[in-house]
Amino acid sequence: MSLTITLAKGKEKSLKRRHPWVFSGAIKSTQGKAETGATVDILDANGNWLAKAAWSNHSQIRARVWSFDPDQAIDVKFFIDKISQAQQLRDELIERQNLTGYRLVAGEADNLPGITIDRYNHVMVCQLLSAGAEYQKENIVKALQALYPDCAIYERSDVAVRKKEGLPLSQGLLAGELPTDDIVISENNGVKIKVDVVNGHKTGFYLDQRDNRAIAAKYVKDKSVLNCFCYTGTFGVYALKGGAKQVQNVDVSDMALATAKENAELNNLDLTKAEFINEDVFALLRRYRDQQVKFDTIILDPPKFAENKSQVVKACRGYKDINMIAMQLLNPGGTLLTFSCSGLISSELFQKVIADAAVDADKDAYIVERLSQAGDHPIKTNYPEGFYLKGLVVKVY
Repeated sequence: MSLTITLAKGKEKSLKRRHPWVFSGAIKSTQGKAETGATVDILDANGNWLAKAAWSNHSQIRARVWSFDPDQAIDVKFFIDKISQAQQLRDELIERQNLTGYRLVAGEADNLPGITIDRYNHVMVCQLLSAGAEYQKENIVKALQALYPDCAIYERSDVAVRKKEGLPLSQGLLAGELPTDDIVISENNGVKIKVDVVNGHKTGFYLDQRDNRAIAAKYVKDKSVLNCFCYTGTFGVYALKGGAKQVQNVDVSDMALATAKENAELNNLDLTKAEFINEDVFALLRRYRDQQVKFDTIILDPPKFAENKSQVVKACRGYKDINMIAMQLLNPGGTLLTFSCSGLISSELFQKVIADAAVDADKDAYIVERLSQAGDHPIKTNYPEGFYLKGLVVKVY
């Protein structure tokens, strides 16, 4: 027996604006039964049909909308159509920047809630983060095989957010074979980057910072650069290509730093101008301040500091701390490129944190550019939560 969800009076407003989530508190009653992930019908308080959605027994987001069309079947053809639409949305960008690595599907922003698909040459890497995505895994794989028959399909659903959906972590090959050689993508017309889809962060790489890496290169010519939380060193690659006189790449992972060095070599860069330092960024920044070490350009691209609302205050303290010290390490007129990938930290709040950091650092700070996620991570107008990566280019005196 299928499940029908009836919303409480007034709770249909967000769905009528095509927002794809239904929270537990919006549900008045349910009729029938469905296993978690199965497709259910959503009705308003008067019994009018609203949407087809994937049901979750565990998450506070009880249902994620697949379709607002009552006649739409959620089958292989549905996923072929949605993925094709996502591809079409990105085709101009891919051609313009000669990309061989890009985000193909960005979840709710592409009308495929809980589904992330990144393409790295001939490897598709999937993250299935919701009960509905997991339930439809077979159809998703079939759709990818139909559209991209020459590609391997690998799963990286090994992220903690799946636990909120009552799902175990999952990783492994879903179809085809991974290449025996290194996976190397190109972006921004020729920059080469090695991607480890098995052991790397997320799906293997941070595609969302692509445009910001190119922007960073504008602020480094003949400059000394400190690249913090560097991961596989791609901001450092762009800095060296942009003419930096010296780049320090800092991370706590030996594996990431080894790849960072490989990425510099892949692009035929002068390794005498690069350092790869395994240290905790917070500790290193303080030591450099004590030693009065100075830089012309500092890049701060930390991991997500706030996973939920209860962590926002602590996250802001962390952002303020590292930005304050970074400002103190800059030569007068130096450039700070600072980022937050925490979706719960708004642009306004992040700017306030940077302003507070400048006050505590006793510096004058000027925002000269605002940065966001790359175009293959689109922000759908009826899903503002899709905006998560924000950055500022700050001149400091």
